[in-house]
Amino acid sequence: MTSSEALHSDSRHGASQAWTPQLWAILIVLGGALCLDALDVSMIGVALPSIRSALDLSTSSLQWIVSGYVLGYGGLLLLGGRAADLLGRRRVFLVALAVFAVVSLLGGLASDPGLLIAARFVKGVAAAFTAPASMSLLTTTFPEGPMRNRAFSVYTVFGASGFSLGLVLSGLLTEVSWRWTLLVPAPVAAVVLVAGIWFIPRGERTTRGGRKFDVPGALTITGAMLLLVYTVVSAQQAGWGSARTIGSFTAVAVLFAMFVTIERRSRDPLVPFGIFASRALRRANIGAVTLFGSYVSFQFLVTQYLQTLAGWSAIGTALAFLPAGVMVVVLSTRMAGLLGRFGPAPLTAVAFSCLLLAYVVFLRAGLNPDYPAVMLPAILLIGLAFGLGFSSLTVAATAGVPDAEQGLAASLFQTSFQVGGAVVLAIVTAVVDASGAGGLVSPAATLAAYRPALILITAVAAVGALVALSGLRRQQDRAVAPGGELPGRFGDLAERSAVPVAVPVPVPSAPVPRLSADPRLSADSGPSGDPGPSVELADCAAAAGGARMVPGREAVRDGTTA
Repeated sequence: MTSSEALHSDSRHGASQAWTPQLWAILIVLGGALCLDALDVSMIGVALPSIRSALDLSTSSLQWIVSGYVLGYGGLLLLGGRAADLLGRRRVFLVALAVFAVVSLLGGLASDPGLLIAARFVKGVAAAFTAPASMSLLTTTFPEGPMRNRAFSVYTVFGASGFSLGLVLSGLLTEVSWRWTLLVPAPVAAVVLVAGIWFIPRGERTTRGGRKFDVPGALTITGAMLLLVYTVVSAQQAGWGSARTIGSFTAVAVLFAMFVTIERRSRDPLVPFGIFASRALRRANIGAVTLFGSYVSFQFLVTQYLQTLAGWSAIGTALAFLPAGVMVVVLSTRMAGLLGRFGPAPLTAVAFSCLLLAYVVFLRAGLNPDYPAVMLPAILLIGLAFGLGFSSLTVAATAGVPDAEQGLAASLFQTSFQVGGAVVLAIVTAVVDASGAGGLVSPAATLAAYRPALILITAVAAVGALVALSGLRRQQDRAVAPGGELPGRFGDLAERSAVPVAVPVPVPSAPVPRLSADPRLSADSGPSGDPGPSVELADCAAAAGGARMVPGREAVRDGTTA
């Protein structure tokens, strides 16, 4: 028996497995990978103004440093999860981590904007493979119950700490050189890689069972997203009514149509479209787009505002955002009780109300930043929105979805989170360019040019708030309906689920394979031979890329509780 088989054999015994030094080492390696992702994402934002000055980039070109990573990550996340299942989680994790380290080094040394953006894109692709592989390694190493709950709790701390540490480090490193913010992840990734080779056991058996990669689907949807963002960004220069812009939008539509055709004909589609029958899943994905899209655009503009207009240092800008990260860390220890008491729908509504209020408050910003009265309240509200919203949206995206599609639901949520962020950022950047901010020399005129983009960000948050409130309204209507009608097969169980889960930081995460330890919830136990959906709501918490899991309070089957 190999070391991997022995370890997984122990895992099947659940509580009989002890916390050995090897298990702690594996958890630290996997947590280090999540910390690496969080570190990279949080560090790059503060360094953007310095990168812009050093490489003489326009606003539209600068946003590709963020969007390149996000699109590479979000566009291939679904394929990355399938690769981990078919090729082996350890192999995919280590190879992708090695690629991440190499392109981090190349990006830090790049002096050409095109090479830097390309390196960021490839780094995002590598993250799209490390994230699902690391989460799969975690769930297959630690059995369901107290052991896995504890593992997810520690895993979440790594992500939250990496995000907050990245904000501080980015300010300090940017004072020396912006290149260090891109170079630091390289040695960190190398350390995690060596530790992974040493501690993650070999001998994992993989069986494809006739399944195939949906490479055409992954490449088509990635190309469509890339072209969509490029078209939006370049439309201001080329003209919204120009033949180039119209042709590009037409090509985007063609690529999306090709993707739909490929998925419908594929034996193993990347995205089976039947999953979108769940209203809760649709609302959660819209929420993911508006939450991350508005935030990444807000951070992009505020860093320009503080460093370019107000003359703040990089470290000062980083510390200005730090309270949001601290708020997320604090809430990560409280979300289990909040979700258990209120459920995801009310918390999602509160989260988007906070997000909308935060952007409304910041609209009062003037030429001289008023941190105590304007910026700090907005930053704290954003931290509260992320702390409450990410976990609640994740539960809503996965609860009530059939057992066989749990991993897909989580992957779709993360894809919406990342790609939606890139698209919203591209639109906001186009609005900034249309306002002429790049050619203005007066601080007052530049701030006035930023106003339409800030209003657009607020409007995006308002859309998310309306969608969240619609889910809350459905929950209230169902509560007063005669007979207490329950949702159907795909119904909106997420709206009333009371599943405790911890809040992950606002960084990329990954889908989690659904593992059921309860034989009563097997697919073979459906009525009349119908396998029907079976899902323990506790498992939905694992889909939150580092969220802590606790035992579910109820089992759900075909829209009823058992």
